[in-house]
Amino acid sequence: MTGTAVKSMDDSELITLLKEIESDRVERKASLANPGDVCKAICAFANDMPGHNLPGVIFIGVRDDGNCAGLRVTEELLIQLSDMRSNGNILSMPTMSVEKRVLNGCEIAVVIVWPSLFPPVRYKGQVWIRVGPRRAVASMEEERRLNERRKAADLPDDLRQITSASIKDLDEDFFRRVYLPSAIAPEVLRVNGRTLEQQMASLRFLTLGDKSLPTVVGIIAIGKGPESFLPGAYIQFLRINGTTLADPIADQKLIQGPIPDLMRQIDEIFRANIRIATDVRSASTEIQWRDYPLDALQQLVRNAVMHRDYANSNAPVRVTWFSDRIEMQNPGGPFGQVTLENFGKPGITDYRNPNVAEVMRNLGFVQKFGVGIQIARKALADNGNPAPVFNVEHNYILVTVWRAP
Repeated sequence: MTGTAVKSMDDSELITLLKEIESDRVERKASLANPGDVCKAICAFANDMPGHNLPGVIFIGVRDDGNCAGLRVTEELLIQLSDMRSNGNILSMPTMSVEKRVLNGCEIAVVIVWPSLFPPVRYKGQVWIRVGPRRAVASMEEERRLNERRKAADLPDDLRQITSASIKDLDEDFFRRVYLPSAIAPEVLRVNGRTLEQQMASLRFLTLGDKSLPTVVGIIAIGKGPESFLPGAYIQFLRINGTTLADPIADQKLIQGPIPDLMRQIDEIFRANIRIATDVRSASTEIQWRDYPLDALQQLVRNAVMHRDYANSNAPVRVTWFSDRIEMQNPGGPFGQVTLENFGKPGITDYRNPNVAEVMRNLGFVQKFGVGIQIARKALADNGNPAPVFNVEHNYILVTVWRAP
């Protein structure tokens, strides 16, 4: 999660805000008829343009005048609101809570959004802010001011400056041609008068100052040689003819480069190593059988790249393909609200590298946050593979995927 620590608001605080019709910390909706408007409001409150350093609140089930709209707040409605945090449309992910409250006798869904520590936050590529009691798209100057707020914040490791690198170590062509269109709304790009450095800084790839310096996420996302600055930022692939590391090595590769190259190369290796058998006897039509489902392997290795510890370890993500199983290990154990005990449980997610996660979402390698393990489990079950086995330690995570019988 991003932003300041989550602290619940009591009913008296919420009622006071509910009565403030012109407040720039409040938005009211009679229903969820237009989910996009709620997402824009979440984005605006996360950006906290007025600088209140206080949460903004969205009341669902209240009319503009503050009177009750008679909405029935169901579990489905609360789930729909909660999903707005992690469906990948609001980046970076906001810190927010969703609750059902009864205020002044009115049943209301309350969305509480805390200011982000590393703005600007975007909804579908646009930066939304509060201007008094209304929402608006941020101007260039307003976006610059949001960007500058990150300098004094307690930033995550993936926003750490790399002092030995410069803007020349970032791939300008890929940034302009591929990444910008994937991260920024087309209408914003059409009127974009920012310099290259300003554009990279806005997306957290660069810090502006006397000397503009790439960040960890900038080097990982669009760096010309990430492993030169982050020694463990690669994937080590090993194919073993046998079931132990002492058996003969059939193939080995070091997969290097920025995230797009890493993902493309490891996908090609997975496709080359997955074995496909054909059954023409047990059914009237031909049945193809794979020893491993590609979807599961993709989800697990992408999770490893996304969640690995880039600050405290020079070890790579390791993929070891044995005759009977595949082992994937990444340096970096559970983080934040994810613990040794609750690792892998649906709905329990946190991000050591929230900006790396944002990059992978923008490039299409992640469709929705927090569901990679569940997708992998389902793909393996559908293919007839045993369930994956996770060995979770404080400083690494090892997942074992067994070959389909």
